[in-house]
Amino acid sequence: MPAATASAVRLLEAAGYANVGKTNLHEFAYGTTSENEHFGNVPNPRWPGRVAGGSSGGSAAALAAGLADAALGTDSGGSIRIPAACCGIVGFKPTWGLVPIDGCFPLAPSYDHAGPMARDVATCARMMEVLAPGTEPSEVELGDVEVGLAWTELADPLVRARVEEAAERFPRRRQLELELPEGVYDSFSREVADVHRELFLEHADSYGESVRPKIEWCLAVTDTEYERAVERRRLYREQLAEAAAGVDLVLTPTLMCVAPPAPADELELRGALVKLTFPFNAAGWPAAALPCGPAEDGLPASVQLAAPPGQDALVLGAAAALERALSLD
Repeated sequence: MPAATASAVRLLEAAGYANVGKTNLHEFAYGTTSENEHFGNVPNPRWPGRVAGGSSGGSAAALAAGLADAALGTDSGGSIRIPAACCGIVGFKPTWGLVPIDGCFPLAPSYDHAGPMARDVATCARMMEVLAPGTEPSEVELGDVEVGLAWTELADPLVRARVEEAAERFPRRRQLELELPEGVYDSFSREVADVHRELFLEHADSYGESVRPKIEWCLAVTDTEYERAVERRRLYREQLAEAAAGVDLVLTPTLMCVAPPAPADELELRGALVKLTFPFNAAGWPAAALPCGPAEDGLPASVQLAAPPGQDALVLGAAAALERALSLD
């Protein structure tokens, strides 16, 4: 039981937001499906038989079901954007450190973010005005910004088509050659290990089957592996900034696929689901996810917009402009 209310929640309450409930999520926010053997699996209200995504799956499901108008999520490797994509809603991961995360149980502290989730960009933007004053969205016209398109070739055919069609709404666009982070994940894993080391030693048998093996892998990361990964993360941040230096925004699929069938083997699935979201956690960039049309099996594809740290207002403004353009279809 928490001893105090998280700062992000207190900020929203002080601004007049009302709590309508506490949502379920993946255990310890360490998973991509929100299938939780302690508190039950989070259903996908719009597409029964599909995962809701995770780790903030309960927040996304509550929004998709109309049970709440706004929600908070946390995101260490994609945990706001993955469930947003699976449930057909909007999620925004701010610049690392912009929204306070004290009072949130940590996963990997230098990767952890808190941020808004809603059914539209405007609601996320209003939440950000409370969570981080000064991040009011920029007034953006689609022709005002240049976007760099990346990673669509990794996506399933219809997801790729919908994301590339969304990119076509920006008159100024070009293809980017962006690398995915290699050899970085051990730094994430070591941080997870440091959070759970003592708790796991005493309560290992209480951890769920989709979390216990991951904690064991994290605890096995050596000092040498960790230090190497920290350096690779530093280099990746530089590479990402250099590769995107000529554009205002990076545009990618949020997920390579639509919401996978449930129940799922999270240990097998997670690598694919975090593949295109984790890079922006490694770099600390703000990133928004929003639906961009039907893809495989009629489920929604999701497009991701990202920009260098501090460009939260630009990302929100561009996401709002893109949402308006897509709504005209």
